Amino acid sequence: MFELILSYFVWDPDPSVIPGWSRPPWYSILFAAGFIISQQFMIYFFKKEGQKPELVDRLTVYMVLATIIGARLGHVLFYEPERYFSNPIDILKVWEGGLASHGAAIGILFALWLYAKKTPGQNYLWIVDRIVIVTALTGAFIRFGNLMNSEIGGMDTGTDSGIVYAWHTEELLSSLKVPIISIDPYKPADRKAELMGNGIVPVNIALEINKGSYSLEDLETTLNRDLKYALTRFESSKQYLAEPPETPLDLVLEDKGSYYLATVKTFGRTKHPTQIYESITYFLIFLILFGLWMKYKARLPEGILLGIFLVSVFGMRFFWEFFKENQVEFEDSLQYNMGQILSVPLVIIGVGLIIRALRNGLKPETD
Repeated sequence: MFELILSYFVWDPDPSVIPGWSRPPWYSILFAAGFIISQQFMIYFFKKEGQKPELVDRLTVYMVLATIIGARLGHVLFYEPERYFSNPIDILKVWEGGLASHGAAIGILFALWLYAKKTPGQNYLWIVDRIVIVTALTGAFIRFGNLMNSEIGGMDTGTDSGIVYAWHTEELLSSLKVPIISIDPYKPADRKAELMGNGIVPVNIALEINKGSYSLEDLETTLNRDLKYALTRFESSKQYLAEPPETPLDLVLEDKGSYYLATVKTFGRTKHPTQIYESITYFLIFLILFGLWMKYKARLPEGILLGIFLVSVFGMRFFWEFFKENQVEFEDSLQYNMGQILSVPLVIIGVGLIIRALRNGLKPETD
């Protein structure tokens, strides 16, 4: 078990729920699941505290729109304003990626203010204190969706422990002109002696290829040329793999009767699985917030759960960013990246809310 924890694994999931289909992706399914489960929690909160549960449907609409619009505009304004302002129509292309959690947070807080203002009997801070419980849970789902998409990954660990992201390489190799049936990157059991403790670890890539009109010799020549180029010249290959550009490709080609099996022995770079770090963190924050609500419910001073949420979520976001690769090029010139810079004011606001709530203390028990 200890050896497994200190080892590495090759991560190669298909981002789509149905392999080979571009839709629906795991990310979208997990994103939607977070909202569906959260809605059920909110109905439970409303019932337990004497609120009308039918209001949750209206609240959900505000939440969904605020999350998507806020996260999208946050990415546009904070990360790539020049790109999107020169091509405004691209702002609408949410399916291409580009959502910022800080923008979502701001959008949600504003949308809930609108909801409370337009809904009689709804108190803003009471609503926000309950929403942040399920928001932490949804955040855990979303980060797991990022993992399934092999996106927002971490920096090199520099050790033999970590995750080797192989999906980008598989996607690249699938575009080769040879008739590939399947591609399977994996951790080889027989190459442990090649581990050097420097974060460059053995990875094998098995390719099943239709014979077609290829002879074994012709295919070997083609693969030696095209695979070597693909594994050393593309940015995604350089980012996730460590194929030595100066040496011949380590290729074994076998005739399996109805197809050829090509096995490439190469190397990958171990990365921090920051999506896992964050997903677990957000789930633990959800448990803490939910536990506080379960114990005190209506006795909680207004703003306490929001304050804890802001401090813990964005405080941990600031910390985990040290292990992430920068998402956009301009962050390379910054001492702290944009995610960290945007987290600071939210943490400060959270501290203020906690101090205010602690001064007010718990509300008296009601019969």
